[in-house]
Amino acid sequence: MATDRGTGNSTPITWATHEVENQPTPFEGRNLYLTDHVLQEAVHREGDGWGEDRLQEYGARAGGELWAAGFDANRNPPELQTHDRYGRRVDQVRFHPAYHRLMEAGIGNEIHALSWRQPGPGTHVVRSALMYLHNQAEAGTMCPITMTHACIPALRHQPEVAREWEPRILGNHYDPRFLPPEQKTGLTLGMGMTEKQGGSDVRSNTTIAEPVAGGGPGRAYRLVGHKWFFSAPMSDAFLVLARTAGGLSCFLLPRWCPDGTVNTIRIQRLKDKLGNRSNASSEVEFQHAHAVMIGEEGRGVATIIEMVAQTRMDCMIGSASLMRHGLALAMHHCSQRRAFGDLLLNQPLMRNVLADLAVEVEGAAALTFRVAAALDRQATDPREHAFARIATALGKYWICKRAAGHITESQECLGGAGYVEEHALPRLYREAPVNAIWEGSGNIQCLDVLRAMQKSPETLDVLLEELRQCRGENRYLDDAVQRIEQRLHGGAELPMEARVLVEDIALALQAALLIRNGNAAVADAFCAARLGPNRTLLYGGLSHQADLAAILDRAAPTEDGS
Repeated sequence: MATDRGTGNSTPITWATHEVENQPTPFEGRNLYLTDHVLQEAVHREGDGWGEDRLQEYGARAGGELWAAGFDANRNPPELQTHDRYGRRVDQVRFHPAYHRLMEAGIGNEIHALSWRQPGPGTHVVRSALMYLHNQAEAGTMCPITMTHACIPALRHQPEVAREWEPRILGNHYDPRFLPPEQKTGLTLGMGMTEKQGGSDVRSNTTIAEPVAGGGPGRAYRLVGHKWFFSAPMSDAFLVLARTAGGLSCFLLPRWCPDGTVNTIRIQRLKDKLGNRSNASSEVEFQHAHAVMIGEEGRGVATIIEMVAQTRMDCMIGSASLMRHGLALAMHHCSQRRAFGDLLLNQPLMRNVLADLAVEVEGAAALTFRVAAALDRQATDPREHAFARIATALGKYWICKRAAGHITESQECLGGAGYVEEHALPRLYREAPVNAIWEGSGNIQCLDVLRAMQKSPETLDVLLEELRQCRGENRYLDDAVQRIEQRLHGGAELPMEARVLVEDIALALQAALLIRNGNAAVADAFCAARLGPNRTLLYGGLSHQADLAAILDRAAPTEDGS
């Protein structure tokens, strides 16, 4: 109570100065699979709908408990413990319980192993869809899950090593305990390729591997050197590159030695990164660390590149899913927020921006899941193998390059509400650049496209065949394919102009896939906005002829599409 000095009357004090209104409902608590009609179509189109029950169940978890855990895991980043309380060196990383819950969910649902546990039609598609959902809940935990999944083809270059490690790698138990591998119920793997002086130029690596007794594939070595980016240092083992007398070779580097002692992998510090905060990345030194050679001596890059190819695919999935989640958050906000006398979703220019963002998501999803289907079919179809080889590099470049700007635009749809840490969008924004940088930045991917065309000409043949399937169905696509063919055969300075070429091919490939997928509203809008003469670099440039209502209905993050 307070006394009015003028009248002497006592009056109650209230702190309510206004009524909170015109705010959207919380986003969490929704099924990220059942509210994503584009994803559902992709799974049924490319994988025949296999795994539907699993995806529905995981979609509910990703949009509920895991979405909430993602905030906790990012508010409480990992901490490096170099020594224990008695001064002994331990080199361990401590994580918040939310991080472990997310890892347990991802590994328990086989995102790290499904492709290898159940190979066959639809497997890569379903595994990609599971990752697409998990990544929207929390992207940082996908780094160790991705590398654990990607290590299998490289390990199989050394069959006896693969037989020893694969059963615990491919199990669906997450076991974060710091114990020798044979005492654990599940294992995760990391990777260490880049060094200070070289970065992507791994052939300049200086880490030395000395044989313990004789040397050669499957034999023990001692490694001395460093890694500038050592991903997921809490993993049970790592695939790394080191130099031997025979050249740059690939090694399996475990955290524990065969005699039960801790391996001499010294974590110097954790990276203070722009994003990916829930996950640990580190700088390390090897002080005569135990390792086993994987694959042929001097063929380290060729051995580990199979792991790299798998992780590049996951970069595509990661970026595509971040864009989808940013769009879903923007549409959720705009469907409930009123401004200037109407819902934001009903404002003509906002509708154009949202529809343009939705078209971009459709193109990214179409290419990503087409590559996933090719990975499923490549064992029995050489042409699908060739397509996956070149389309992965195309998608890694273009989809990852588009993510940061796309999420920025989604943030702008919310204004200041999308710029505060209570919202998920700042985390998506920080996360977006990593997929474009990790496993080879833009120039590396563009040059890899050229390398594929030159060393494996069948990749270009298959790619052009994919584009020509839609000949005559859209004039903008026809013109784009003609430009691409002229550039390829016209003596252009391809290395210098590689980005222009790869952008043209990626856009044309997305357009062709959207046309084949059969939704005319989306395909026509994409072709006109991305390939036509009035194309714009900014979102919100769709033609007045575009069917915005149809595009937005498909993108709505609701189960009924409204």
